[in-house]
Amino acid sequence: MTLPLDGKEEKTPAKRNLAPTFKPYDNRQVQMIYDIESLIREHHVARVVDEMVEAIPDKQLFSHYKGGGRSSYHPKMMLKIILYAYSQKVYSCRGIEKLVKENIPAMWLSAMQQPDFRTINEFRGGRMKVLMDELFEAMILKLIEENYITMENYFLDGTKIEANANKYSFVWKKSTSKFEAKLRDKIQETLQYIQELTQLEAGTAQKEAKEEPEITEQNLEAIAQQLEEKSKS
Repeated sequence: MTLPLDGKEEKTPAKRNLAPTFKPYDNRQVQMIYDIESLIREHHVARVVDEMVEAIPDKQLFSHYKGGGRSSYHPKMMLKIILYAYSQKVYSCRGIEKLVKENIPAMWLSAMQQPDFRTINEFRGGRMKVLMDELFEAMILKLIEENYITMENYFLDGTKIEANANKYSFVWKKSTSKFEAKLRDKIQETLQYIQELTQLEAGTAQKEAKEEPEITEQNLEAIAQQLEEKSKS
């Protein structure tokens, strides 16, 4: 037994109050992304879509365009963002427009370009409809074959496609004729839905365009006069 010196009790050192530490964070600070592709995992649906579209000869795509006029968005970029959106079960043109602005893989595929919903709808519903349908079917078959998706998940229960193919440990059995027929029926049903949605959105866009006031020199003068009067009041 140890007795305290001089009859005094030993004092326990007071605990220091340590402030919590955090990693630096400031979302108002300018963030520089030099290579957006580096943010896309190796096994990602976006890379499958990119590879598919890049394999299409430019000559085949350019044949859908007339010479001259205003510059258009590159058809490969448009095909990529639309097909990628379809792979994520995003079918509306406004949804695709939003995806390109907010989704990193879509930003990469578009090279940070942002076509509006009217441009997207005109492209898929008019200029490239036949090719879009063929590529959609080819994409779904390829994603299933390479185990990125299952038919049940994509067409039935609403589960989005998984971006990481390595997640699946099972191996698909060889496709039977019955399975292939059912799959193609599902693809055609989805294409029919997309076509109906495209036509509906095209009609809505035309209605909105008609409701927008026509910009004329007289309208601009009237607006300028109203602003001037407000500034004086």
